[in-house]
Amino acid sequence: MAIPYQPSLQQQIQLARIEQILQQPNIPQATLATIYYDRGLLHDSLGLRDFARLDFNKSLNLNPNQPDLFNVAGVIFTQMGMFDSAYESFDSTLDLDPNHPYAHRNRGIALYYGERYALANDDLLPHYQQDINDPYRVIWLYVNDLKFTPQQALALLQQRYAASDKQDWGWQIVRMYLGEVTEEQFLTDIAQNSKDNEQLALRLTEGYFYLAQRYQQQQDYSTAVMLYKLALSGNVYEFIEHRLSLLELSRIFTAEQNAVPELSSPNE
Repeated sequence: MAIPYQPSLQQQIQLARIEQILQQPNIPQATLATIYYDRGLLHDSLGLRDFARLDFNKSLNLNPNQPDLFNVAGVIFTQMGMFDSAYESFDSTLDLDPNHPYAHRNRGIALYYGERYALANDDLLPHYQQDINDPYRVIWLYVNDLKFTPQQALALLQQRYAASDKQDWGWQIVRMYLGEVTEEQFLTDIAQNSKDNEQLALRLTEGYFYLAQRYQQQQDYSTAVMLYKLALSGNVYEFIEHRLSLLELSRIFTAEQNAVPELSSPNE
């Protein structure tokens, strides 16, 4: 078990410096927009999401021509389950920067959670084709394929794995999905081959999340909930897997509440 992430001294110093800069008079509008954006990223990395949203809104009001900010806003909207707002944010990112490196992936993930699987594929497949050696592009295609083309999903995963260079650690997640390594071997590999606590926390956040996805697909919701909570325990707030663990837990709990039959009236 990794020691949870704690705010670093560097992050605290950066926040203090930004506060000092903001006390200065006559800051140019473009510079102020950048400062609020940078502080928003810092707040977001510390899990202070409400403060981050306030900073991002201030930055956008000062300078709406910020594709990276719209991309971050879209990710936050996805985490909150506000999918229409997420789509609009990613659309704005791509309007401003058609070659943005992450907007198609992030919009594809938002479309997946919005149950628009064909549209998600339209984003995720071209994104994968731009770098077939990125395991996370393959993983998200597979997650969507389980809904979009469920009978072909595993075969497509195997084909994409075979076509890759298999170098990145993330391919171990794919091997686990393909049954080439067991769950125990997968977690043991993370524990034994992580070079330090930081890498251990990062890999466990990913590992627990994608394990939870598998259990959720198998409708083993109690195990999935446990694993999503473990994914959150490392405090790796910046990782998409941390953000989506919150969303998945919310969706599972909401589904459970909706499935509980209403109590019969005492008069019945």
